[in-house]
Amino acid sequence: MTHDFDQCIDRRHSESLKWNYYDEDVLPMWVADMDFRSPEPVIRALHERVEHGVFGYGWDPPELREVFVDRLQRLYDWQVSPEALVFLPGVVTAFNLVCHAFGSRGEGVLLHTPVYYPMLYAPGGAGMTRNEMQLTRQPDGRYEIDFDLFEQTISDRTRIFILCNPHNPVGRVFRREELAQMADICLSHRILICSDEIHCDLLFEGNQHLPIATLAPEIADQTITLMAPSKTFNVPGLKCSLAIVQNPELRKTLKETHTGLVHGVNIMGYAAALAAYRDGQPWLDEVMRYLEANLDLLVEYVEEHLPGISMSRPEATYLAWLSCHEAGIPGNPHEFFLKEARVAMNDGAVFGQGGEGFVRLNFGCPRSRLTEALERIKGALLTLDGG
Repeated sequence: MTHDFDQCIDRRHSESLKWNYYDEDVLPMWVADMDFRSPEPVIRALHERVEHGVFGYGWDPPELREVFVDRLQRLYDWQVSPEALVFLPGVVTAFNLVCHAFGSRGEGVLLHTPVYYPMLYAPGGAGMTRNEMQLTRQPDGRYEIDFDLFEQTISDRTRIFILCNPHNPVGRVFRREELAQMADICLSHRILICSDEIHCDLLFEGNQHLPIATLAPEIADQTITLMAPSKTFNVPGLKCSLAIVQNPELRKTLKETHTGLVHGVNIMGYAAALAAYRDGQPWLDEVMRYLEANLDLLVEYVEEHLPGISMSRPEATYLAWLSCHEAGIPGNPHEFFLKEARVAMNDGAVFGQGGEGFVRLNFGCPRSRLTEALERIKGALLTLDGG
């Protein structure tokens, strides 16, 4: 391994939301960014851009379009024209824009829950309502889609389906058959698919990502796909993402909506994205091996040392979805671990229906930090029975 992912980097003095939100004695295992240095080609590209010394209005580099289109072809056999790419400062911005562009007040947005919580807020910002369908948790902790319920949740006012795949927080990578069934239902009801695929590169062994738009031309024609280098290469603060919109009419409407509201991407974000997609693969390969080893440690530790806590092994992402229902924790588990363990995880309740009694733990960190967090959690659980 040529990259030192074991290095514990001080982030408290780097304007980090993750590290400065809570008191200094709290170990932050919540916000979904990793505690690793970004790839050296990215850092080098940013240095070169700064050395240029002129920071005028930005324009997306043609080479970035070419590199990203080649990536889609190589990974997914997906032929996309460079013109189909729309650059935006983040996928959260993107799915909010989709609601504004393609929905009207009082119309509905279909969502799986529990789900990445900014998705729950997007419909309301556009005056739309939420049509929530709870995923079905199996006895082994794995989540499935009840397709009868999926279709029953759709109303005659449902206009948009926001899909999260790979799914945050439950860690599912939806299979071809699942994606095809969701797409068929959406097409039959003339529902636009907005597919947030930001975690598509963070796959664990045995899993393969399939963009829903690649299933058929008629599905691509009704889909807006969102991707970004932010999670993949740990550059979320640089605010660069891509919407893949193959339907020219949808693309025109999306661009017209964001003009004047969301004006362009940070020029440093463009530089970082190009370097990451062009030269960052060796780093990504290594970080995925490191994350998989972290996940092995986490799964084993939960099984052996955290009574009443359970989890299903995520198929992607560096986020673990921990059930605390059998642990005998009084009240909210997020608040309990924050107070008793001084470990900050995400409160499962904020992810919507089905999230109560869970916490989300970010294991994208040096192994020593993950081990310390788990030992603190273990110590807090021991206080429940007097040690």
